[in-house]
Amino acid sequence: MTILAIDIGGTKFTIAVFESGRMVARESRATDREGGRDWMLAQIQEVAAGFLNNHRPARCGIGFGGPVLFPEQRIALSTHVGGWSDFLLPAHIEETVGIPAIMDNDANVGALGEALHGAGRGADPVFYMTLSTGIGGGMIAGGTVYRGADSYAGEIGHITIDPNGPPCLCGARGCYERLCCGLWLQRDHGRPAHLLLLDPAFVSQYVVNLAAGLKACIMLWNPARIVIGGGISKAGAALFDPLRAELRRQITSWTRARIDVQPAALGDDSVLYGAMELARQWRKT
Repeated sequence: MTILAIDIGGTKFTIAVFESGRMVARESRATDREGGRDWMLAQIQEVAAGFLNNHRPARCGIGFGGPVLFPEQRIALSTHVGGWSDFLLPAHIEETVGIPAIMDNDANVGALGEALHGAGRGADPVFYMTLSTGIGGGMIAGGTVYRGADSYAGEIGHITIDPNGPPCLCGARGCYERLCCGLWLQRDHGRPAHLLLLDPAFVSQYVVNLAAGLKACIMLWNPARIVIGGGISKAGAALFDPLRAELRRQITSWTRARIDVQPAALGDDSVLYGAMELARQWRKT
C-alpha cells in the first residue's frame, strides 16, 4: 500500500510517501507562524500535489502538534500556531488532495512509529515522549495507541512539576512543558536548547525537572521502555546519561519498576513512520 504521511509540528511540517512500508519521498518546510493555518494548508496542498505526480497514495496519515479529538477526527487546539481550533483536518485533506485521511496528535503518532519501527521494538508497553518545541506523550500497548476516555491520555507536558512555578501557555503554573521544552528554555535562558545542553552544569539542573516528569510516567504506567524523541533528544549521551542517573536517584525506593530510557531511533521521522502505520492500521467504515 502507498501512503502519504504528514507531520505538522510547531516549527516545521514534513510530508513523505511510503510504499510497502519504505519511505520513497520526503520534503520538509519551516512553519510560518504569522501565516497561520491557511498558509500551512496551502503549503501542504502544494507539496502533496507534487508527490501525486509520481505516486498514487491510497491513504493519508497525519500527526498534528496539538490535542486531537480522535473519534471526531477534529483538532482541539494548537498553542503554538493559531487558527486550528475545531478544524476537521482529515476532511479537508480528503477534499483538497483527494485521499482519505486519518489523524492523531503527533506524540501518539510518534509513539506508534518508534514502538513498531524504532527504539521501542521488542518492548511492550512503550511510552514515547516528544521533547522539542513543546512536550507530548503517547502510550502504545499491544501495538496500538492508548488514548483514554476523551483522547487526552499521554498529555504529560501539562502535569504539574512545580505548583509555584512560572505560568504555562495552558493557564496553569509549573507545567512539565513550561519547565523543560525548547520554546521556554530559549525564552528563559536566552539561548536555544541545543546550545544550553552543551553545558554540563546546566544539564545537571535541567534533568531534575525532566526526571520528575518521567518518574510520574514510570509510577503510573510502568512502561517496559521510555523512548524520547524530538530535537532536544539529539543531545545524546550528554543528556541521557545524567537523566538516567537522576531518575535512579528520584525513583521510589521500594518499586522494582524498570528504568529503560532510550533516544528515538528514527530521528526526525518518528511521526512520519507513525503516520504511515496509523493509516495502514485504519479500519475504514
